[in-house]
Amino acid sequence: MLRRLKTLLLIISSLVSVLNALGQADISMATQWYNRSNYNPASIVRTEYFYLFSNIREQWYGVTGAPKVFNLEASGYVHRYHSAFGISLSGETIGVTQVYNPMISYAYRVSNEVDWALAMGVSGGVFNRLSNGAKFQAVNPNDPAIPYGKDMYTQPDANVGFEFQAKYFIISLSSTHILSINNSDKLFLNANHRYGSLIFKSSDPDMFNYHLGLQVVNRNNYTVYEGNVGIRFKHPTLLQSGPREILDIGLTYRSSQEMTLLFAFNVSANMRIGYAYDQSFNTGYNVNGTHEFMIEYRIPMRAASTHGQFESQEYWYH
Repeated sequence: MLRRLKTLLLIISSLVSVLNALGQADISMATQWYNRSNYNPASIVRTEYFYLFSNIREQWYGVTGAPKVFNLEASGYVHRYHSAFGISLSGETIGVTQVYNPMISYAYRVSNEVDWALAMGVSGGVFNRLSNGAKFQAVNPNDPAIPYGKDMYTQPDANVGFEFQAKYFIISLSSTHILSINNSDKLFLNANHRYGSLIFKSSDPDMFNYHLGLQVVNRNNYTVYEGNVGIRFKHPTLLQSGPREILDIGLTYRSSQEMTLLFAFNVSANMRIGYAYDQSFNTGYNVNGTHEFMIEYRIPMRAASTHGQFESQEYWYH
């Protein structure tokens, strides 16, 4: 089993590092292990429920001009067409620059097999960057190198992804901002990124389930490896609908020398509220943590085609 995992990770890493591109990094979210659709549109194929997700992130708390990120998403699956549709809006503020990225997504579920399914997805929208140089507070206001004017950059944007789901594994491959593959290295322009991930998940029918995840993210010659482990505790209800999820605890470590602790609580059967704290171990940022909050809401679908095939909705939840 360990040898197979190493082989899969090697394949994913090779695929992810094929292309070269430059520019701004994708928005960074610690709670991406709950919702991958921000960088892989194929993951919106959730056959059991209509899905709503939102998170907000304040990075390097206490540092003036540090990044602030928000993300809003909604998606649903139409069984008649074996297709999922989604809409999202993400934004980021860094210093005097603001970025907005509205997208619509479509994903097709290839298989209706009991034990596995393959989804292919694409999303399209607009990448918009606004810069207001009047907000600069320069030590030397007369410095000619400081751009005090306003600048706006807008271009079409698109992402593409594939996701294979089996009972115990999820394999995900995707690429964001594919229209920017040939972008030059200009400040705050969006850049093509490649993602590959492997998730192993296991579920106890009554008490808890857990997952182990590995992800590789690449742009140009910069690659970040990320490992995640999460445990979801459940309360047995002795009802036909199964146990109730109550608490999540997660831990993530990135090769960029960052660690994340995550906690989430189910305030109802289908609503989860979470908090994540990032700590950087890089010199100069060790006292400036990052805070992130998320809200997740699921609306069960009566027409779900997978009812009766799996012990719980958690097969499609991840």
